[in-house]
Amino acid sequence: MSFNVFDIAGSGMTAQRVKMDTVASNIANVNTTRRPDGGKGVYIKKDVSFRAIYEDNINRGFSNFSSNSPDAQFDPRTGNMLINANVALNNGMLTGGVQVDQIYESENGIKTIYDPSHPDADEEGYVDLPNINIVEEMVDMISASKAYEANATVAENVKTMMQSAMNI
Repeated sequence: MSFNVFDIAGSGMTAQRVKMDTVASNIANVNTTRRPDGGKGVYIKKDVSFRAIYEDNINRGFSNFSSNSPDAQFDPRTGNMLINANVALNNGMLTGGVQVDQIYESENGIKTIYDPSHPDADEEGYVDLPNINIVEEMVDMISASKAYEANATVAENVKTMMQSAMNI
């Protein structure tokens, strides 16, 4: 029995959570014109890139089920498999899925507006603000939320199918 589907769904959920956290940070800093230390400096919008995880299962072998594996023990007398639930399957190595490649700052991170009443306005009355579009950020948040939900549903459906198969 392969547990790849749980690796894939779990990795997707983790990646989408990072995406949602990044979008939330962008929304929270939509009007930030100061650095955390109080100095002048505009918050730069952050974006997330993902990359696919591929691993050749044939070359790696099935480490879960080897006789000396700490993750699983096979009893040949009964044919039962005991999996240690306190340890990640596949020795903590994902065999497929997605992972966060990097969180990077947007290239077009600053917009300038005219607001002479703003405390951080320059001598001509212009203020640098983060180039964050709230509508785009909300669309990204909804998209990441739905992708997270889809991955959770996949894991739950596979779990239900495995339970049904054991009851046959």
